[in-house]
Amino acid sequence: MADAAAPAMRMTGISKRFGAVAANADVDLSVAAGTVHGIVGENGAGKSTLMSILYGFYQADSGQIEVFGKPASIRNADEAIALGIGMVHQHFMLVDTLSALENVMLGAEPDWLLQRADAQVRRKLTELMMSTGLQIQLDRLVADLPVGDRQRLEILKALYRGARILILDEPTAVLTPQEATQLFDVLKRLREQGTTLILITHKLKEVMALCDTVTVMRAGQVVEHVPIAAASVEGLAQAMVGRRVNIGRVADPVNVAGDVLLKADHLSVIDGLGVQRLENVSLTLRAGEIVGVAGVSGNGQSELIDVLTGLLSPKQGRLQLLGRTFDSPHWLDPNLARSLGLAHVPEDRHARALVMAFAAWESAALGYEDLPDYATHGWMKHRRMRQATVDMMERFDVRPRDAELVSSKFSGGNQQKLVLARELGRAPKVLLVGQPTRGVDIGAIEFIYGQLRALRQAGCAVLVVSSELDEILALSDRVLVMNQGRIAGELPIADCSEAALGLLMTGGNP
Repeated sequence: MADAAAPAMRMTGISKRFGAVAANADVDLSVAAGTVHGIVGENGAGKSTLMSILYGFYQADSGQIEVFGKPASIRNADEAIALGIGMVHQHFMLVDTLSALENVMLGAEPDWLLQRADAQVRRKLTELMMSTGLQIQLDRLVADLPVGDRQRLEILKALYRGARILILDEPTAVLTPQEATQLFDVLKRLREQGTTLILITHKLKEVMALCDTVTVMRAGQVVEHVPIAAASVEGLAQAMVGRRVNIGRVADPVNVAGDVLLKADHLSVIDGLGVQRLENVSLTLRAGEIVGVAGVSGNGQSELIDVLTGLLSPKQGRLQLLGRTFDSPHWLDPNLARSLGLAHVPEDRHARALVMAFAAWESAALGYEDLPDYATHGWMKHRRMRQATVDMMERFDVRPRDAELVSSKFSGGNQQKLVLARELGRAPKVLLVGQPTRGVDIGAIEFIYGQLRALRQAGCAVLVVSSELDEILALSDRVLVMNQGRIAGELPIADCSEAALGLLMTGGNP
């Protein structure tokens, strides 16, 4: 019988190596039952590896695990689930072509007759939704669910399987601020009901708002373990990276915006279902400025970047880019855009910026493989590509500095830095960036901000689309706010505040 006074989980002396890399080195971690416990650290600090050991994805090279006071040998996820441990991954483990109900039932059918199983699972899920506030449409295909609903489904799936310890890996990385607030309400309710929550995150404000205790990891080791009452954002940030960091607005040298490098007029986009995604959108980007685009996700920001990069042709509109003019029947081509000096960092690095099965050096050459540096008469210079990638990794602090490592093996933050190294490394004249620091740790955020500011000072025109208002306020010279596919307002940074931008984002006036 489990010891009621014991912690929900205790890991002692956990070590794990991947070749020459020590992902975890003699880690001790104890999590009190019925609490929210934060684990923070830089990308590659060992947080996800440690939790993957607890969930049975990896086995530790050494160390012991106790669950509710009893020794546990967890060899796979099924054994973790049997012990009451659930995990919601940053990239959801759902089957798009099945309904929400079928995803929960998959592999855990309570009856051999599917009709009876369906009824039993539906009944239990309805009870769980009532008690937790995790409301979703059970018969809707996962492919049709918004991101917030997919995450709620993952949590429901874990609770359905009996999770009393729930691990959440970067749970707000793909959520809007409103969805994040809803998630926090659910997590607080789960804590009140006795569920133990382990939160892996880079967002220190969320840790301070939600957690009872926080553990800081650096280079595979625990460097700090404190109750939240004794913690501060500044102190946690310093413990994470080993030095003071600044990701707020900085006093840049006076920089007067120069010539117009990109001008878009009256852009309109209608998708395949007949839904208007952009409506009469006009904007300009000038040399030596950063323009921020704020808005709740799904209000046309993604379509705007796709149109400006040539990935999507508008129904109507006109674009002037670096001396060339394009209209809707004869729109910009992405390859031409790149040759003119436009670089693009997509908001979804997995779907659009990297080939996850490629080695780092192959991903680092994507889109540029026909340049003279990399190819002669169609023959690619692989050795040159590898060396260029090593140089990029050094300049942009990509870890580990292994050009042969498969792209999927890098942490999210280091994947992002690899993409930035590729796109920023050739001194673009215009840079369009979607969600520049999504899933990125605080040390990498500081680095990325520095790179974007340096480009601005060098005369580049930078457009930054972000759902993080802190980020928009830290980087921008002026801010455009999008709502329902339109520009709802434009403000110089001196007139910007979270309240003013929030009002424009929801259709009000600042």
